[in-house]
Amino acid sequence: MLKIQNVTYGYNAMHNVLENFSLSYEEPGIYGLLGKNGTGKSTLLYLIMGLLRPKQGHITVDGNETQLRLPETMREMFIVPEEYDLPRIMLPDYVNIIKPFYPNFDEQILIQLLKTFDMLNVNGATADKNGIPKINLGALSMGQKKKIYLCFALAARTKLLIMDEPTNGLDILSKSQFRKAVAFGMREDQIIIISTHQVKDIETLLDHITIIEPNTVLLNEKINIEEPVNIEELFIQTINKQEIGG
Repeated sequence: MLKIQNVTYGYNAMHNVLENFSLSYEEPGIYGLLGKNGTGKSTLLYLIMGLLRPKQGHITVDGNETQLRLPETMREMFIVPEEYDLPRIMLPDYVNIIKPFYPNFDEQILIQLLKTFDMLNVNGATADKNGIPKINLGALSMGQKKKIYLCFALAARTKLLIMDEPTNGLDILSKSQFRKAVAFGMREDQIIIISTHQVKDIETLLDHITIIEPNTVLLNEKINIEEPVNIEELFIQTINKQEIGG
């Protein structure tokens, strides 16, 4: 479904963040993308989305080059970046503006996800005729905005969903709610890529783990659900093995 083939990218002519980098995800599931700071994780996510264009190589989703940003490709992709803001409008208006771009958008799933995050009645909001709470997005805290955006991302029902540090800014209860929301909102045929340093927040969600160094995939394996893995320890062991030349 997702293929990254010999991709090279740099923000200037003197240094490439990624060089001749390849990776592929063929099966639905939740993939954890891990790596040290500066390994190019966020850059890779933006390249996958077609928000950046590789100097060389190809990135395809279902056979279509993402850098072309074809409508049939973009409607099946959604990204939750690490930093973002929301417009100062009401949530139902935001839904009406954005959902035409995502033909599988499900308002009932959005409502259920908002309920999971205890956001249905935030700031005394009442519901519109479709049951969507009339929340003023501009009046929310950053943590509340993240919850709204995560709900929206899952409700878009795209084949590919990318999340960059999705639990940053969430409190302990909200992180538990996040795991429940992902488990509830995920499509059976969906690939979700979560890039994070907060591995404890997503450990129980992951079906697959990928660990990268600059230009190198150190580990790209399924997780055996019958044999629980301490992902933090696995990450440290994998990085240490690489650094000592193992």
